[in-house]
Amino acid sequence: MNVFWFVPLHGDGRYLGTPVGARAVDHHYMKQIAQAADHLGYEGVLLPTGRSCEDPWIAAASLIPVTQRLKFLVALRPSTLSPTVAARQAATFDRLSEGRLLINLVAGGDSADLAADGTFLEHDERYDHAREFLDIWTQLLAGETVDYEGKYLRVKGAKQLFPAIQKPHPPIYFGGSSDAAHDLAAEKTELYLTWGEPPAEVEKKFDDIRRRAAKHGRKVKLGVRLHVIPRETNEQAWAAADELISHLDEETIAKAQSGLSNMDSEGQRRMRALHGGNRSKLEISPNLWAGVGLVRGGAGTALVGDGETLARRLKEYEEIGAETFVLSGYPHLEEAYRFAELVFPHIGISAQSGATPVSRVSPFGEMMGNNLIPAAAKVSQS
Repeated sequence: MNVFWFVPLHGDGRYLGTPVGARAVDHHYMKQIAQAADHLGYEGVLLPTGRSCEDPWIAAASLIPVTQRLKFLVALRPSTLSPTVAARQAATFDRLSEGRLLINLVAGGDSADLAADGTFLEHDERYDHAREFLDIWTQLLAGETVDYEGKYLRVKGAKQLFPAIQKPHPPIYFGGSSDAAHDLAAEKTELYLTWGEPPAEVEKKFDDIRRRAAKHGRKVKLGVRLHVIPRETNEQAWAAADELISHLDEETIAKAQSGLSNMDSEGQRRMRALHGGNRSKLEISPNLWAGVGLVRGGAGTALVGDGETLARRLKEYEEIGAETFVLSGYPHLEEAYRFAELVFPHIGISAQSGATPVSRVSPFGEMMGNNLIPAAAKVSQS
């Protein structure tokens, strides 16, 4: 089970939909989250894209020298960048990070957001464009000289002079719920990542990806993108979920849902359908809570519970094929520690897995006055 965390390039806080408890995301905060994830044993971090975000490539590059083994799943919108420039960026990043780059291809999303960046393609056209983009991008990173003339893109004599470390190219992660998205995932990507729906619905999507990939003689790895609300008991976790949306009023929810309803994203439509804008019916599957999606676009569900419960729910997704989980929690620094402390022991991930061990640290937590070891620690050592 590969577990990733999230660097919130659009801001962070203790509550949703309110400036109360909000915190700005500056480089110091990004670095804290990335170093925590690196130290605790997370596989990597996702850095998102969009007009509301800091640039993910520059942010990720700034975190290379302050981390040791952490991988960077960096969002890339193919409609906003030349495939040749994107190939150079990817190869450079991969070399400078010593092979720690992963690509999160974002072909769809909010059409208004895309229009703000100069993209005016219709829904299915965005995926056709992305296919041409990947044709060129993958050939360049494989060391080929590329002459290409498609419906959307054209290059002549394109060549990548400086190779990436990972062969044939840094792996491509991709999500989407439409037929066009599933076709592209099956044909061109290494890992399909779905937002967190009930396991039965996720299984249907996974089966569809497998069938489509088989037609191309391929196998695609599978993963799930979720928020998490871990606490020491289930009761405390559900109380924390309620607290997360405690500052939301109906007007704020209605405004957010109105904006999300204008998106031509099938995945976003499915997220909205899980709760219907109704805060009274948010547990849509055991321990799967749709409250985040009341005001947040993109991934809108969270697993809620104690460590053992969350591990059990993750393993249910693992049993239907998921091997990678991209997680987040509010606020992201504290929740990175909380999830690692409460859930990692139940899913076989060790703190500092693969990282340089910290020396001269008490194994008993904070030392008391006169260097007294807490009684519980004494018992465990006896």
